[in-house]
Amino acid sequence: MRALVVAKAPVAGRVKTRLGAVIGMEAAARVAAAALLDTLTACRTAFDECHLALDGDLRGARSETAIRDLLQGWTVHPQRGGSLGQRLAHAHADAGGTGPTVQVGMDTPQLTAGDLLEVADASQHGNAVLGPAADGGWWVLALHDPVAAACLAEVPMSRADTYLRTRHALQRTAQSVAVARMLRDVDTVADADAVSSALAGGHFQRAWREVVR
Repeated sequence: MRALVVAKAPVAGRVKTRLGAVIGMEAAARVAAAALLDTLTACRTAFDECHLALDGDLRGARSETAIRDLLQGWTVHPQRGGSLGQRLAHAHADAGGTGPTVQVGMDTPQLTAGDLLEVADASQHGNAVLGPAADGGWWVLALHDPVAAACLAEVPMSRADTYLRTRHALQRTAQSVAVARMLRDVDTVADADAVSSALAGGHFQRAWREVVR
């Protein structure tokens, strides 16, 4: 049982550009770094084995030192592939192992260790668990067999029907798919406001409050 985080290095102009168009790219990178820190913390709390598939270089990234400190004991892989779907498929293959791999991104800083353990537990009763995001995408995917992730390479990501397409792709490879609870991705100011207001603390909430005050 392991965690797999698929994320970008929080460098201004490379992360949260949709949000950055409103609040500025430096501020968006700061918020992205905070979201990544909360995600890494939740994963480490839930699992002993943790992997990060990283797009980009942490050198010069926002909160570089804090991120590197949290990554002590993690296995870090560079992302491979052209499309996001291809990179996700390769990330699962690189993490490998037996038992469930619980994969998340860096867009749901509100996730908790309890959420991750619940998904891992649900995966014991079938092949896969998929958690829908409010925008039509998905925030978590748990798989027992990393080979099954190969189907993600053909799924168009960041669309209103990405969750449904992913679920159908998994089912076509004979995966039984359980459904996790829905979470909201942080892509816009409205998303960040909603997620921050529901949190009791953490890096993301502090960073967002400082950005918007």
